[in-house]
Amino acid sequence: MPSVVGFVGAGQMGEPMVIRLLAAGHEVHVYARKDAVADRLRARGAHSAPSVAALGSCDVVFCTLFSDAQLEDVALGSGGLIAAMKAGSTLVSHTTGSVETIRRLADAGEAVGVGVIDAPISGTAEEILAGTLTVLLGGAPEPIDTVVPILDSYARHMIRTGRLGSAVNVKLINNLLFAANLQLVADAVRIGDELGIEPEGLLGAIQHCSGSSSATARVVEVGGLLNFVDRARPFLRKDIAVCLDAVRDSGAQKGVLGHAAVEGPLDFSADPPR
Repeated sequence: MPSVVGFVGAGQMGEPMVIRLLAAGHEVHVYARKDAVADRLRARGAHSAPSVAALGSCDVVFCTLFSDAQLEDVALGSGGLIAAMKAGSTLVSHTTGSVETIRRLADAGEAVGVGVIDAPISGTAEEILAGTLTVLLGGAPEPIDTVVPILDSYARHMIRTGRLGSAVNVKLINNLLFAANLQLVADAVRIGDELGIEPEGLLGAIQHCSGSSSATARVVEVGGLLNFVDRARPFLRKDIAVCLDAVRDSGAQKGVLGHAAVEGPLDFSADPPR
């Protein structure tokens, strides 16, 4: 059954989500800071919201934002989203951030009867448009049951990971592993170069061999290691820093995986906070 959906963060990943939601017949209200984005989505049938608080009457609101700071500003700041949302509604965060932020959102939501789900995503804008995205879901069963039929507009794999915050932790570990695999791909390219093997030929062959990985496939898809790393570096830097902070704060050891993600030939040292 179509729902009234609110959306914040109609950027590279969010805009195709809105397109898929509209195609599925949902009534979608979008808060977009850029007029060009708002105009494009209005032309497809979306409603423009003048503020995040104006999304408060929606049944479910999705946030697809880059960082914890942006998510907290939208959800908890002055005139924030959660305070405006109606009791019984649900906030879904697609942001890959920290468990602490999700818990703060959940505490604020509990005070006003709003459910919160952490729902980080894995995939590309092209996969969103194809309806084949992977979404990890952490939180109470009831609000997740509510949003799964809506997520079906753009996701093929919806994986329940357990309690609130578990989905974010799974995604951070995934991204740490992906970064480590990229470091290995970069070093494989270095060794291949020293042995006189062109990178394109090397990775094209490995993609069909036992040493292949998602990292190898992504690099080949975008036309080479440097092209892919330039696109992915801002996201990986953020996620690696958040993951290693969480590992340190819990008293766990980063181990071989943590070292491999940050100590290879690629620079994934943290950017200043946004």
